[in-house]
Order: sequence, then structure tokens, then C-alpha cells
Amino acid sequence: MKRTITCIVCPRGCTMSAEMKDGTITVTGNSCPRGEKHAISECTNPVRTLTSTVRVCNREDVMVPVKSAAPVPKEKMMQIMTRIRSACVAAPVNIGDVIVPDVCGTEMIATKEIR
Repeated sequence: MKRTITCIVCPRGCTMSAEMKDGTITVTGNSCPRGEKHAISECTNPVRTLTSTVRVCNREDVMVPVKSAAPVPKEKMMQIMTRIRSACVAAPVNIGDVIVPDVCGTEMIATKEIR
């Protein structure tokens, strides 16, 4: 199987081809070793940093932006979003506060202060 992957590791955005044959992944089109590593990861275990918002319970029409503390597997995104949608936090909130703990091996942290 052959896949075309755009590298997101650096601003170059190399268009790479990753071919999987007999358990081996061959990558071409990368300008650096980091691109090859990214392509192999995309083929074997794709992960992303998840960003979203969580309701602030004691403020009307206020949301706090959050992001995952570590990249999470793509197949777990909807499971994590279900937890985030049901979450609610009370102000004040500081940058770096854990808003949703222990979600699929990581936690969702605040990226903005709410006073």
C-alpha cells in the first residue's frame, strides 16, 4: 500500500510517499530525517494535539480554550471530545490548569486565563 503524506514537522511541508511492503515502510520525498520519522508515525500510529473549549460554569456564555498535554491517538479523538463536551469548570482558571484529568493517557489543560 502506498500513501502520500504532507510533512507537518517543519515549514517546508515536503510531500512524501510512504510505501508499506512486507512489514517495512519506505519513505521518499522527505528533506530531513524528521520527515521520515513523521511519515512512519502517520502510517503506524497517527497522533495529534487536540484543541477544544470547555464551558465555564459560573460565567454566562464563556468558554475556556484547552489543549491536550500530550499528543493523542487519532482513533481516540471522539472519545476524548465526549469527555470534553460533558466537562465544566468554575472560574477563575489559570493557564496550565488541568481542566479534564486522565483522558486517554493525558489531560486537557487551559490555554487562557478566565477571571
